[in-house]
Amino acid sequence: MFMKDLYELHAEICKVFSSPTRLEILNLLRDKEMSVTELVEKTKISQANISQHLAIMKHKGIVLSKRKGKNIHYKITNQKIIKAFDIIREFLSERARKNNKTLEEE
Repeated sequence: MFMKDLYELHAEICKVFSSPTRLEILNLLRDKEMSVTELVEKTKISQANISQHLAIMKHKGIVLSKRKGKNIHYKITNQKIIKAFDIIREFLSERARKNNKTLEEE
């Protein structure tokens, strides 16, 4: 694979992180699989909207789906996605703390 191809794939996966709704879904799925109904209940977002975001995430290979009876359940394909999520969140938390400290010193 050429580096340009890898950069393109990397950018495509990072687009998943560009939506607050998808980040919320990722966080909910971090430890367990959940049905669309459960995700709707937890997020208070419409079923159509949740399904749309899950379809994007599934297309990018971030989540897998499995039918159980009438419900479709989703789970994270690889915990490294959650690791990347956590690293970005840590960076943002550190930056926010640093910015608040700087503001307090002024």
